Amino acid sequence: MKISREWLSDYVDIKASAKEYEDAMTMSGSKVEETVSPGDEIINVVVGHVETIEKMPDSDHLWICSVNVGRDEPVQIITGAQNVKAGDHAPVALHKSRLPGGVKIERGKIRGHRSEGMLCSTYELKLDKHDFPYADEEGIFILGDDCMPCSPGDDIRPIIGADDSIVEFEITSNRPDCLSVLGLARESAVTFGVDFKQPEPAVKSDNETGHQLSIRDLLSIEIANYELCPRYTGRMVKINKIEPSPKWMRRRLRAAGVRPINNIVDITNYVMLEYGQPMHAFDHACLDGSKIIVRTAAEGEVMNTLDGTPRVLTSDMLVIADSVKPVGIAGVMGGENSEITDKTEYVVFESANFKGISIRKTAAALNMRTDSSSRFEKGLDRENTLPAVQRACELVELLGAGSVIGGIIDLRGEVRVPLTLALEPKRINTLLGTSIDESFMIKTLEALGFGISGGVVTVPSWRNDVEHYTDLAEEIARFYGYDVIEPTLHSGSPAGSFSPKQIAERCLGALCRAMGFSEIYTYSFIGQSDYDSICLPPDSPLRNSVTILNPLGEETSLMRTTSLPSMLGALAKNRGHRNPDTRLYELAVIYRDIAEALPDERPVLTIGAYGACDFFEIKGVCETVLREMRVSDVRFIAEGNDPSYHPGRTAAVYSGDVRLGTVGQIHPAVTKNYGLPDTYAAELDFLQMLECAAEESKFKQLPRFPAVLRDIAVVCDQSVTVAELSDIIKRSGGVLMRDVKLFDVYTGNQVAEGKKSVAFSLSLRSDEQTLTDEQADKVVADVLAALSKEVGAVIR
Repeated sequence: MKISREWLSDYVDIKASAKEYEDAMTMSGSKVEETVSPGDEIINVVVGHVETIEKMPDSDHLWICSVNVGRDEPVQIITGAQNVKAGDHAPVALHKSRLPGGVKIERGKIRGHRSEGMLCSTYELKLDKHDFPYADEEGIFILGDDCMPCSPGDDIRPIIGADDSIVEFEITSNRPDCLSVLGLARESAVTFGVDFKQPEPAVKSDNETGHQLSIRDLLSIEIANYELCPRYTGRMVKINKIEPSPKWMRRRLRAAGVRPINNIVDITNYVMLEYGQPMHAFDHACLDGSKIIVRTAAEGEVMNTLDGTPRVLTSDMLVIADSVKPVGIAGVMGGENSEITDKTEYVVFESANFKGISIRKTAAALNMRTDSSSRFEKGLDRENTLPAVQRACELVELLGAGSVIGGIIDLRGEVRVPLTLALEPKRINTLLGTSIDESFMIKTLEALGFGISGGVVTVPSWRNDVEHYTDLAEEIARFYGYDVIEPTLHSGSPAGSFSPKQIAERCLGALCRAMGFSEIYTYSFIGQSDYDSICLPPDSPLRNSVTILNPLGEETSLMRTTSLPSMLGALAKNRGHRNPDTRLYELAVIYRDIAEALPDERPVLTIGAYGACDFFEIKGVCETVLREMRVSDVRFIAEGNDPSYHPGRTAAVYSGDVRLGTVGQIHPAVTKNYGLPDTYAAELDFLQMLECAAEESKFKQLPRFPAVLRDIAVVCDQSVTVAELSDIIKRSGGVLMRDVKLFDVYTGNQVAEGKKSVAFSLSLRSDEQTLTDEQADKVVADVLAALSKEVGAVIR
């Protein structure tokens, strides 16, 4: 929102400098983006009076002008413009002057004749026909009556409106009342502790007595949908003449970034900026049946908007229509078929309130977000429609643009009851950690427009963002000064802490980094081509993804069901940067469609590495992670059916009977798709790990008795895995079996074909005594018997 400090001064008297104003307003909650002074780019440019003009010898287009610039002697200036004559007033850029854009002007010679400066056009002053409609765009800017009185030598900046300061605010979506000069003037007044001059629009014709034409004699208005249009206020004006607005209005509109058009359209834009209430003007002659109906459009109904574009409407879009056709899209843009022209005789001013959600959806569907729709979609004050239309009529009379027709048509649905809140100073101070006087609270709230009586606060209609006592506390705090509130711990609140899940996430990240892995963050959305790259079959359940309604592109149209493509893509990027050895990890979120409103979002610890890595190292990383997370009964079972992993070098990770994930070498076909060497990865379900983890660490006393070690070597079928053998040994060894370690696997001449020899080191220990050889031998015998019975393994 841009406003002129000069416009703001109509309602609040503030003497602060630009920097002081910026800082104070930002601290009180109305953030200032920047302050721009257009005149800062214009230096040493003055009003000049052309006293004489004569043709330059030997030239068919150059003129020598004698120009009075307020000095003792006139200056000589040469120009090629053909619209200058003696007696004209024009801007003169003197020697060592500067124009917008950094253009510098100095004296010089043209064809041997000296020129002490330059006569300026509107273009050189960064003006156009909308600023000064009478100016010749191809020639010198000849100052008109609206620039008078002025004298030779006067600074040109105040004359062309370049002496103002334009302040740009960042207005948050919950404060649509500040999308207006009045709203920001009120905020400024409270910030600087000065009076706010609340305007009261006055229409002269409303005070006239006698018989006069009434709006109801010329127009009828009907609201067919009060839910989408809770209020509609209309007035009519008989036009005297459609012409450019006066300079002061054009100047203020331009400062706000709005292009002046003509007096009637400019009035509606001026009121929108001043009151924050969008308005529209219809040509009464274009309204069939002299009627306005606020209704939803018929499905497929077509209307040309003011920009000349045909718009196809749907049945959920609100339109302003006459008895035959739509003449405007409510809250967005008017129709070309009711545009104000030079032939317009009667104008209907519309000042209405529309449901914000409806306007936002309509503007988005038609791809035509306007200044009007951007305001309506935030939720405007219903009580503002009448003051705004009165202000428009007041401006019509002030500009002499026409005469106001008597009467007002003001239709409204359910009247809102003002919200009331209890003023609780003690509770507010407890919340803020302050000791602010109740008198300051009352003074601040009243200055903001809140009503206070008997300890009850009545929230003004334009403050829909205030719903709770905490909102009142915020209003008080921002004007008391956030910078003067001493930091304190909120009384009654416990100190902040991390949840167990957050603690586990942080510990997991620290552990992965300690093992040499670097953390990455990847997008949660991928494309079907990513599933193809990891060789997922067409019928894989992992292809059942949540589809994004408005994707950035085909490659980012799905929410990922596996984090593997993201990890491999990051590894490939590192490979492309010639990193020979890369280790990465990510706590990535995957999204599984569970046929409900929202997908199942699950964080998955994803580890990837290439270079100095093999299967046993990546498996060891997983074992370390699971051990540090206190996950018990961890098992690795050979997995050969995952299309993304090598069928002979992959394991499914279990805790008891709960599957935690997968670890192994990436399938060669997949690494080829990504341009990677031998690559290893692991995917572990973080939430499953948390569920399987012990709640707390248990510490055991150091053993009092020594361990007895026994080595065994058994011959079994090659199809029997080491994990199966190890499980049998642990189970059959009973309480005395403390540890089982594999130390050799052999196949060769001394072992039959289709067989293998597997050797283990067994650690036996009792907590009550030193084991005897007989006790140890019995455990070994039990183990060998179990191995023979369950998998046919015999001692070598």
